[in-house]
Amino acid sequence: MKKTIIEVAKELNLSPSTISKIVNGKGRISKETRARVLAYVKESEYVAMSSARILSSKKSWTIGVIYSDISLIGFEHPHFSRILQSFMDEVEKEGYEITMIVSKIGDNEMTYLDWCRNKKVDGVLIMMGNINNPNIQQLVSSSFPVVSADIVMENLLSVFSDDFMGVKQFIDFALDLGFQHLGIVTGPLIARSFYNRLDHFQTLMKEYQLPYQSSDIYVSDGFGFGHGFTIGKQIAQNNNIPEIFLVTSDVIAFGVIRGLQSQGIRVPEDVSVVGYDDIDFAKHYVPSLTTIRQNTSEIGKQAAHHLMRLIADPSQKKQDIQLIPVQLIERESTKRKE
Repeated sequence: MKKTIIEVAKELNLSPSTISKIVNGKGRISKETRARVLAYVKESEYVAMSSARILSSKKSWTIGVIYSDISLIGFEHPHFSRILQSFMDEVEKEGYEITMIVSKIGDNEMTYLDWCRNKKVDGVLIMMGNINNPNIQQLVSSSFPVVSADIVMENLLSVFSDDFMGVKQFIDFALDLGFQHLGIVTGPLIARSFYNRLDHFQTLMKEYQLPYQSSDIYVSDGFGFGHGFTIGKQIAQNNNIPEIFLVTSDVIAFGVIRGLQSQGIRVPEDVSVVGYDDIDFAKHYVPSLTTIRQNTSEIGKQAAHHLMRLIADPSQKKQDIQLIPVQLIERESTKRKE
């Protein structure tokens, strides 16, 4: 039996993309590594026979990642870093390497599509992006294999959390605790997830026939702790504060809690707070944060499987959305109404 490029790479303790570059005479590979691989090929008839298969595959064994950071937080945010790690774990099992896609190489500006063609990546994951970005629009509308863990566009397969389920779980939980006056704090509405969670909140509040006022809705102008702190102080000035809030990001929720506390409002004694994400620090915060847990591991895993399927057969590319279930985790930032 002929060995696959993955098996060859494992024997030499290298990535399949490195093997492919060497047998194709491409890439910036150290002289020592190139010599080691070529010597292996020369000395082993078995590998030499399989090299034709490697050459004919026309694959780079590289997947590009686009992270157009509208949050200005980057991969420091646990939500995105955990999705990317899960994605990497899955594609690396099949021999792929990850590379970040940029719009500039040296002094040369280029579109994402040109970058992908230049680097010969096999497919692309959009971790975060702006649907109005012409570079993203061009790439997605092409025949290039692309999936996203964030945005929704025509001709794009997207994998992310079921936010309708998450907001519904919050409302059911609030009602079970005995609350009737519900509020929401969301991040900037330029982000799909924040926009959708607010939209689902308004829709479900009407379906449940629960009254709410515009003063029960707060939109942060940023994504960080400080922005949540500012909102928390604003809430404290409200003469009719909701009994419980859904804050659509754990990081913003941390800030909201401290902002409320700075004005003498206790959490959860006076106001209950529910976050969204369940980042690792949520259970260690004081008070520990009740939150909607996103299954970042499954999001990354499913995005990887869909992309590898598209790489194998690009003709399957079409718009589709896979929603990953969420789970409400109860902790100390909420309490039953007395």
